[in-house]
Amino acid sequence: MKVGILGLGEAGALYAAGFVEHGWEVVGFDPGEVPTPAGVTRAVTTQEAVQGCDLVLGLTGAKAALAVAREAAPHLRSTTVYADLNAAAPELKRKIAEVVGEASAAVFADVSVIGSVPKYRHRTALVVSGRGASLVADYFGALGAPVEDLGAEAGAASARKLLRSLFMKGLGAIIVEAVEAGRAAGDELWVREQIAKELVDGEGALDRLYDGTYKHADRRAREVSAAAELVAELGLDTGLARAIGELHALAGRSEGLRDTSRLTPELLSAYAGLATANIGDATDRLGLLDSGISALWPGARAVGRALTVWTRAGDNQVLHQAVKLAEPGDIMVVNGEGDTSRALIGELIAERARARGVVGMVLDGAARDVEVLAEMGFPVWARAVTPAGPYKSGPGRVGVPVAVGGVVCHPGDLVVGDGDGVAVVPADRAAAVLVAAREVEADEARRRADIRAAAAAVPGGAS
Repeated sequence: MKVGILGLGEAGALYAAGFVEHGWEVVGFDPGEVPTPAGVTRAVTTQEAVQGCDLVLGLTGAKAALAVAREAAPHLRSTTVYADLNAAAPELKRKIAEVVGEASAAVFADVSVIGSVPKYRHRTALVVSGRGASLVADYFGALGAPVEDLGAEAGAASARKLLRSLFMKGLGAIIVEAVEAGRAAGDELWVREQIAKELVDGEGALDRLYDGTYKHADRRAREVSAAAELVAELGLDTGLARAIGELHALAGRSEGLRDTSRLTPELLSAYAGLATANIGDATDRLGLLDSGISALWPGARAVGRALTVWTRAGDNQVLHQAVKLAEPGDIMVVNGEGDTSRALIGELIAERARARGVVGMVLDGAARDVEVLAEMGFPVWARAVTPAGPYKSGPGRVGVPVAVGGVVCHPGDLVVGDGDGVAVVPADRAAAVLVAAREVEADEARRRADIRAAAAAVPGGAS
C-alpha cells in the first residue's frame, strides 16, 4: 500500500512515521525546509508525491488546501482516496471535493482529527465523511485509530471538528489569559496550580493547551474564525467565538497579549498594496464607505490608523485641533455630516497634517485645492469638491466614534483607501482580515491565470 502525504509539518511527519511503522510505502512533499521523516521518500513536486498512491493525505493547512488539491487532482488514480485532514470550514471541504471530482475519478474524504496528534500520533481519533469515508476508516482503523464514519457528504466531519474547536480552542484561550494575568500579578504559580487541579491530566494538559495556543496561534485563529462562521449559520451570536479567535490572533504577535496597539507597523505594512475590493470581499462587503466618497486624484492610496473627527457641517475648526494631536501613521477620518457646500480642507491644512506624519484624509464632506493635493501626493477621499472655504466657529470632537459614508469608524481602526474607495476594518479584526483578504487576492490571481491559459489554448485566442 502506498500513501502520499502533502505537508510534512508536525502532524504530517507524525502520520508519515505511523504509516512507515505499519509497512506502507510513504512519499512526502513539502515546499518548505522541513525534515524528511525516516523511511519516507521525499518528492520534489505534488504530482510526484501522489502518483500511484492508494491514499493521499492533505495536511498543508487550510490556507493552501484548495490550491494543493487542484495541483494533485489531475494525477490521482481512480482507486485513490484523497483525504483532506486540514481544520477548515465545511464549505472549503465541499470545494475540495468538487475539485477532486472534476479532475479525476478518485474519491474524496473529509477527515477531522479529534484529539492531540503529538500525543496520540497516528492513533488519534478521527471523524470522516464523504464518498471515501469508509475506505479512510479502514486504512486508519488498521493503524489503531478510532474512526467515526458519519456516512454523510463532505463537510459534515469538518463541522463536527469546528464544534469541538469552540470548546478546545476556547479553553486554551482562557488558560493563556489567566496564566498571563497571573504572571503580571506575580502569582503565576498559584494560578497554574488552580487550573491544573481542574484538569484531568493536570499540568500536562495545561502545558499542552497553553503552549499549543502560542505555537499554533495563526492556524488556530483561522480555525476559530471558521467556527464562528458556522455559529452564525446556526443562528447564534458569534461574540464569544470571535473573542476566542482574537485572543489567538494576539498570541501570534511578537507582543503577545500585552496591551499595545493592534495595528503594529508590520501589520500596516502588510496591508500596503492590498486592494480595498479584496478587503471588502474578505469582510462580506461590510466596512466599505459608500461610493459617494472617492479619491480626489488618480493613484491616491493610503493605509493608516484612524484619527477620528466629528465636526459641524462646513466647519473645520476642530480639524486644526486634530492635526496638532496627530501621530505618524494616522489617517484623519472626518464626519462632516455629508455637507458639500463648504470645503473642510485644502492645501494648507493638508501640508500641516503631512508634516505631522498624517498619511491621508477621508472626509464625509467636501475638499478643495485638488490639483495642489495631487502635486503634493497627499491622498484625500471626499464627497465633493468646492472652492468655498469653511467656517471656523466649531464645535467639534476628536477621538470619538464617527459615522462616515455609512460606516462607523472607531479611533485606531484600520483605514485603507485606493482608487475604488475606502475600507474600514476594526482594529481587533485587522490581523484576521489580512489573512482572508490575501487569500481572496491569491484566488483572483489564480482565476485570472486560468482565464489567460484557456484563451491561449484556443487557436487565435492569444496574440
